[in-house]
Amino acid sequence: MGKSSLTNASLTEEEMKKILLGAAAICSTVLAPSLAIAQTEIQFWHAFTGRLGDLVAEQISTFNASQSDYKVVGSHKGNYSETLNAGIAAFRAKEQPNILMVFEVGTATMMGAKGAIKPVYEVMSDAGATFDQDAFIGSVKGYYTSTDGQMLSLPFNSSTPVLWVNKDALKAAGIDPEIDLSTWNKVGDVLDKLKASGNDCPLTTAWQSWIHLENLSAYHNTPFATRDNGFAGLDTTLAFNSPLQVTHIQAMGDWAKEGKFIYAGRRNEGGANFRAGECALFTESSAGYAGIKKEAQFEFAVRPLPYWEGVSGAPQNTIIGGASLWVMSGHDDAEYKATAAFLNFLSTPEIQAKWHQDTGYLPITTAAGEKTKADGFYAANPGTDIAVIQMTAKQPTANSKGLRLGSFDQIRGIIDEELEAVWSGSKSAQQALDSAVERGNPLLRRFESANR
Repeated sequence: MGKSSLTNASLTEEEMKKILLGAAAICSTVLAPSLAIAQTEIQFWHAFTGRLGDLVAEQISTFNASQSDYKVVGSHKGNYSETLNAGIAAFRAKEQPNILMVFEVGTATMMGAKGAIKPVYEVMSDAGATFDQDAFIGSVKGYYTSTDGQMLSLPFNSSTPVLWVNKDALKAAGIDPEIDLSTWNKVGDVLDKLKASGNDCPLTTAWQSWIHLENLSAYHNTPFATRDNGFAGLDTTLAFNSPLQVTHIQAMGDWAKEGKFIYAGRRNEGGANFRAGECALFTESSAGYAGIKKEAQFEFAVRPLPYWEGVSGAPQNTIIGGASLWVMSGHDDAEYKATAAFLNFLSTPEIQAKWHQDTGYLPITTAAGEKTKADGFYAANPGTDIAVIQMTAKQPTANSKGLRLGSFDQIRGIIDEELEAVWSGSKSAQQALDSAVERGNPLLRRFESANR
């Protein structure tokens, strides 16, 4: 064998250099095309499991398959609170995702997180992406924009509360299943009849603070907090212990005492009872549609959220729940371009219409709502447009635009405790709401102090 053989252990220095240079040239030739087509990968952290988790995974797969430049990797990080906390911890460790799903009550927290986020309008502008903020419906867009109208995060899964009706349960109680349930006064009469007929669960609810205080206030054009519910400044104070809110919570407390309102838990525990056919009426998110349609073995209907008769201006409009997508800081330009492409994809009429039709979440753009109507979805599924109408029939007021309060996740926990005291009969509505306001205001002051 010659000295150039790779099996020869006595290669000269010059020969070794030639081999290495040749190998480097080969690697350069082979790898260059691979580097040119390497995908930019971004991380998307969300809070969805079950059916919603499957639908998010489908959106990600559809986007990834639609182009070859970018790859989105989705990760479930727990419930809404857990996902927000995971994002905060990751940012502190400099391991933040590109996109973080944050529920609506975390909006003020994210706005106050100096240096942690890159506003969506900047992401789109810097990436040179076409992006029309006016394409989003006003009641959704306003929640996630700055005071000068710039979009801070991308609306994603926006919902609003409605009244779900088990029509079979009404029939069994001798009640016309098409009976008018537009007001709480009329709902009270129906609850009397249901209880008298032997029904063990005339009414239950999900998300008690969101529906029965936050949306109650907006729907009756009544402040939940001062300073336009926090939109006009951090120096806001809680105001949900006014006569309207006290009247409603006391009525529900009385219904609980009489066995007409069954409390199942702070989140959506009551959903299982309704879907199983145990409860006649259920106040829940419009996004309950996917689960109810899949599981209910009874005829059901969706109605507008009831309001109290005699309140001037009611019904106004309800406010949104759900979450938006925040873009985290600390990433490179290529990743921000990938992020902009994915967010634009999620906002397209086709994707948004499908999401709306599959889940019951609102179509966040006007075009998606129009496409859903043109598809014949509303005609084939009566009542599925109620949430949209409820949100858009009137222009939002300072009291019905939404809530932007610091530490609101913790304040909701306080409200939950106090409402449970009403349902158990240990406090009156006035005592409980006064206490919740008194306990919650110091959290607002601490948030204000930390974000001056």
